[in-house]
Amino acid sequence: MIQAILTDIEGTTTSLAFVKEVLFPHARRQMAAFIDEHRHLPEVRALMDEATRLADLPEGTDDADLVARLVEWIDQDRKLTPLKALQGMIWAQGYARGEFHGHLYPDAVEWIRAWHQQGYKLGVYSSGSVPAQKLLFAHTAWGDLTPLFSHYFDTRVGSKQETRSYHEIARQVTLPAEQILFLSDLTGELDAAREAGLATCQLLRDETAARSMDTGHPIAHDFSDVARLLQRQSAPNLA
Repeated sequence: MIQAILTDIEGTTTSLAFVKEVLFPHARRQMAAFIDEHRHLPEVRALMDEATRLADLPEGTDDADLVARLVEWIDQDRKLTPLKALQGMIWAQGYARGEFHGHLYPDAVEWIRAWHQQGYKLGVYSSGSVPAQKLLFAHTAWGDLTPLFSHYFDTRVGSKQETRSYHEIARQVTLPAEQILFLSDLTGELDAAREAGLATCQLLRDETAARSMDTGHPIAHDFSDVARLLQRQSAPNLA
């Protein structure tokens, strides 16, 4: 029996367009100014040093060169922990200033609330940093939804396409893997979760595209479909 639901964000609870057309461009525009203003803060300096090592840049690299690499990584949608952490800090300023609000699909909000009331453990696993995840769910048209989740995971637990990441998540959630349902739009992530023993469901909100796909995972077009699968959770296809 499923006892916990772990959800991806981008393409699952949240529109790809919001991430690609609002969050990423904002971070890209603000990166240089943010680094210039905050580079003396220990937490920012540590992330800059980590990014410098990952970029294989020499020690003492000029901040402008590092910013150029960070912007390049944004354009490439690189899933790198220091980049995601810096983006999260920049987004925090944007949310605080009311420049944008976190986008969520209404069906996701409805069922996240319902599942919380029904007693499911709820968690988030995204390549975006945990602070960025919390910002998105805290600043929505429905208010602050962060209290509905008991666990948040990002790339510090491991890559989303590595099986060991899901073993570690199951350990931290303190449930057998088979009692955790993972929701994502990406087949590679779902494959890794299934290899770790988690139940899986693929969110393909474009029904036309979904009809042409056969990934081996149960398919849902929205969270209402996921809810129907949960009602039949003893059926063999929810695995």
